[in-house]
Amino acid sequence: MILALKLILAHFIGDFVLQPSHWVEDKLQNKWKSKYLYGHIGIHLLTLLLILQFQHLGAVAIIVVSHFLIDVGKLSLTNEKNYRWLFVVDQILHLLVIAAMVYWISPFEIDFSTVFGEKNLLMITFLVFVTYVCGILMRMLLAPYIDEIAKDEENGEGGSLKNAGTYIGMLERLFVFGFILIQQWAAIGLLIAAKSVFRFGDLNKGKNRKLTEYVLIGTLLSFGFAILSGILYEYLLLFI
Repeated sequence: MILALKLILAHFIGDFVLQPSHWVEDKLQNKWKSKYLYGHIGIHLLTLLLILQFQHLGAVAIIVVSHFLIDVGKLSLTNEKNYRWLFVVDQILHLLVIAAMVYWISPFEIDFSTVFGEKNLLMITFLVFVTYVCGILMRMLLAPYIDEIAKDEENGEGGSLKNAGTYIGMLERLFVFGFILIQQWAAIGLLIAAKSVFRFGDLNKGKNRKLTEYVLIGTLLSFGFAILSGILYEYLLLFI
């Protein structure tokens, strides 16, 4: 565990703490020709050596070389449409290399029977439900009102960020679900109050009553699904 933490810490320091934004911009522009790419790799090498106290030099060499190759591949493929997904893939690959080095130095076993045990599967099922399934159910329930709201926005009421409502709904249901699991019911009230404050500008438009009603219905449905999910999860947990 201590070795894994050291390697992950070195990765975080090299990839995030000691990599200025102008380095990233220069690498995206000049790809493998960027001098900052090599400076970035040098920082990773130095960070690994210092944190590991010059031990496990073979693992350090593999991590550094693989980091360079992964970064070059990411830079070569990056464009305006895929840079977010490539960032995620890039980080996953780096962490997989770290996991491989930890296994090489200190072999470990993963008990998949525990990972996919009843409690974990129940948690995963409810997390999928409160994020994606609830979002689809809400869209179906609110479908009769969506067209009316869209027409009002086309007539000058303004728009919103693409998929922003979907992500806001996912996050608020995850928060409510989590608050129930840790028995912090009062925090749900604070979350509702905070959302009301942020939406005050929309709800305060007297001429846009449809939007006000739509937001209130959506909010109550979202919180209702999350609360019921949390209660049902805790109830089912009693039988495991």
